[in-house]
Amino acid sequence: MTLNVRRPPAWRQRRPLRQELQYPVTFVVTAWTDPTDEVLVETVQSTRRGSIDQVVRDEIRSNLESLSYVKRLSVNLTRLDPTKETTTMTVKFVPNDKGSPAGKLADAELHFSGGPLDGLKLIGFAVWERRQGGRNVTVPARQYSVNGERRSFALLRPITDSVSQDRLRDLMLDAYKEYEAQLANT
Repeated sequence: MTLNVRRPPAWRQRRPLRQELQYPVTFVVTAWTDPTDEVLVETVQSTRRGSIDQVVRDEIRSNLESLSYVKRLSVNLTRLDPTKETTTMTVKFVPNDKGSPAGKLADAELHFSGGPLDGLKLIGFAVWERRQGGRNVTVPARQYSVNGERRSFALLRPITDSVSQDRLRDLMLDAYKEYEAQLANT
C-alpha cells in the first residue's frame, strides 16, 4: 500500500480554530493488509517504525494531517483479537394489536447472540407514534413514587452523552421500518 502525501505549504496552513468551532469526528478504520506486499515489507524494514501496524497507522495519520480542515488528530492503534467472539444484536417486535394504549405500535426486544450476552434478551422497549407525526422509541424504565408523584427511571442510560442512546433509537426505528415493509409484503 503506497499513499502519496502532499503537505500544504506553510503559508496555506491555517491557525487553529477556537475550541467551540471545532467539531470532533470519530470513526474506526479497520485495514486488512497483505504482510507479503513488497512495498510494505520494504517500508517496515527501512524505517524505525518496526511493525506493519505502526506503518499503516502512520500512513493513515499523515494522510489525514495533510487535509486543511483537520486541526487535531488522534490515531490509536488497537488490534482486534480474532479469538474473541463478537456479539450480534437482533431487534424483535411484538405488534400492539389491541390498540391500547393509544399510539403504541409495538413492543421491542433486543436479542443477543455470540459473546458474553449470548442467549440473553433485553426487554421493555416500545415503538410509539407521535401525535405531531413521526415515531419514538422508549427504553426500559422502572417506576417509583416520591411524595405520591409517580416518576420513572430509565434503565438504559448513556455513560457520557446521549449520542449512543440516540444511535440505538435510530437503529430500532430503522428496524421497525423494515419490519413494517415485511408485513406489507406478506
